[in-house]
Amino acid sequence: MKQVLRRGIGEMMVGEVPDPAPAPHHVLIHPLFSLISSGTETASIHQEGVLKEVADNPSHIRKVLNVMKVNGPVRTISEVTAKFSEYAVLGYSGAGVVIGKHASVRDMEIGERVAYGGEGTGHGEVITTGRNLVARVPAEVGFDQACFATLGSIALNAVRIANVSLGETVAVIGLGLVGQLIAQLARLQGGRVIAVDLKPDRVELAGKLGAQHAVLGGDSLRESVQAITNGVGADCVLIAAAAKSAAPCHQALEICRDRGRMIVVGAVEMSFPWNDMYLKEIQLYMSRAYGPGSYDPSYEKQGRDYPFSYVRWTENRNMEEVLRLIAGGHLRVHPLVTHTFSLDDAPSAYRTVMDPKSNSLAVLLKYDEQHANAAVTSFTPKTRLDLAPAVPRGKSELRVALVGSGNLARWAHMPALKKISYARLHAVHSAVGARGRTYGERFGAAYCTTDFDQILNDRDIDVVLIASRNQHHASQSIASLRAGKDVFVEKPMAITEQECRDLYAAVQETGRQLTVGFNRRFAPDYISLKKALTNRSGPAVVNCRINSPGISGSYWMADPAIGGAILGEACHFVDLMYWLLESEPLQVAAFSLPTGKQEPIGENNMTATFRFADGSVGAMTYCTVGSKASGGERVEVFAQGIGADTEDFKQFTAKGSVGRTRKRWFAQKGYDDQLKSFFEAIRKGTPPAVTVVDGARATIGCLRMLDSAQSMNSAAIELNLSPAAALPAVPNR
Repeated sequence: MKQVLRRGIGEMMVGEVPDPAPAPHHVLIHPLFSLISSGTETASIHQEGVLKEVADNPSHIRKVLNVMKVNGPVRTISEVTAKFSEYAVLGYSGAGVVIGKHASVRDMEIGERVAYGGEGTGHGEVITTGRNLVARVPAEVGFDQACFATLGSIALNAVRIANVSLGETVAVIGLGLVGQLIAQLARLQGGRVIAVDLKPDRVELAGKLGAQHAVLGGDSLRESVQAITNGVGADCVLIAAAAKSAAPCHQALEICRDRGRMIVVGAVEMSFPWNDMYLKEIQLYMSRAYGPGSYDPSYEKQGRDYPFSYVRWTENRNMEEVLRLIAGGHLRVHPLVTHTFSLDDAPSAYRTVMDPKSNSLAVLLKYDEQHANAAVTSFTPKTRLDLAPAVPRGKSELRVALVGSGNLARWAHMPALKKISYARLHAVHSAVGARGRTYGERFGAAYCTTDFDQILNDRDIDVVLIASRNQHHASQSIASLRAGKDVFVEKPMAITEQECRDLYAAVQETGRQLTVGFNRRFAPDYISLKKALTNRSGPAVVNCRINSPGISGSYWMADPAIGGAILGEACHFVDLMYWLLESEPLQVAAFSLPTGKQEPIGENNMTATFRFADGSVGAMTYCTVGSKASGGERVEVFAQGIGADTEDFKQFTAKGSVGRTRKRWFAQKGYDDQLKSFFEAIRKGTPPAVTVVDGARATIGCLRMLDSAQSMNSAAIELNLSPAAALPAVPNR
């Protein structure tokens, strides 16, 4: 399908990507019109070039240097260079017809007229979005009006946050697209609107659309507002401007009355004179996106609505209200449209938006209506995009499919794969077509696809490298094994005990190879740590301290429902302790920070003590609350007459009769050696260094850590993978 793409940091184009496949609680829509959000979308388009962008944001240099310290200059430079050819999807507001849906969506039918929103939906012939981000369009509303529903919801949510009451004076600073909508909605709410902008034509338009006072911004703004309000000032000021300076915020403070309200809607520099804010006792609010539900995956992606009685105006209900207001003629959007372009001419549309001389406001993209009608009647998704001509298979060549296009794949696995002469990337699977195309073109795949079954059914694929999100690892691995593929799956191999047993059974039944991404076994410093314990004469003590402040907040891996940081990352160290000691863990006692809080997430911050079969003990402290300036990981081992430690893959120290320390500038994490080892095992028909049993041990060890912390009792670690094993039920995490 055709989709509008940003290539690199500034080039806009229309390119081909695979059609999306609907995830649970999602629908497929063929747009008829979509609306370019001039503020949000153009913020990521840097037509002035990289030097101007770096000059405006010096923090980019610091980020690159910090990454270089961890990953080394060669890989970092490679990634920075790749940014100039990556594809990204822009846009999130449109209207069209439903042409497909997941079976979990039961209240919407093919052919229905709808408006949609959702970050990452983009401008394309087929888009997918969550059911809660789709609203039915009244019969009297055209698609060219309905495509305003999402932007209108942003404006409506801002007015709701402002809590405008009848007769209040409401100033709106910034009369771009959202500002014009806010001005109309504030008037409908009963406010006396003062519409403010530096552009005379926008001020004039706001007056024509109903603002009682349309005022040109500038040095005389305070005097104008004082005259309108009899010297009192505005009850409420909504800042809808986009600016890199704090000038809009300072102006808002000047014209706001004592104990008035200020609501920040646009992307502005927020700095306020403390004394003025204090003397006026200003109430400051932030308006976030379309309303309650925004940025909540359970609402937007998993289809869980908020109870009407408790949350009256969600994202979806705001969208429905905007469409109702448009249908009744109360919210006028036609006068806001300055330009309309066909989808094929989207680059011209963006040039128009970026050109100050064009005086554009609402710029629409129009889609082929006949194509949309045909899709309603019979839609057959094209989920595969060929990227390169077929290449004859080389002698003993192993062809690989990448499943999941995240950062680890591009930073570690794909560069490592390129170093294996007899391995070739053949296909890339990604739910996001543009991302799949980016990875496919960059790393030389024959095709990319949004349909996982395409990978399973391709007989040319020998190995599936799974680097998707944690909750998909087990199911995708099992399906790949049963399709006759060997599997390299990133950790954790599984997130439940039943998944461990199912994977073990699949490996036994199919005879295929499976390994898990426990790269520390192949990192030079950890190999040295293991050697330090080789000649120990008795039990050992292992101490692991891990600090991961990045796994917090809204980051998906922090979610305890899918294992959180413990199953997702601490599994590395359960495996590491077993490997260092060559002894099975038998028991664990763990304690966590208080649970039930949004931040910090207690389940992700834990101290655990392990007892091993040979009498050794191990301690693990895993935290996400530490400082980024602290070290990432430090592992120490002690035995009779032996002491050694390693830190952040860069330093190894052995202490004994003769002490020695080895340091390196850049981390060596073992990714290359592990992938090469696995492919060699496939060629030779020998078991991999890391087996399905190792993956199960790490997962079950982490599950018992979580159980122990919850019950405040120690937990036995039993590695019984027989399908008939009567193991205690472990709730999905």
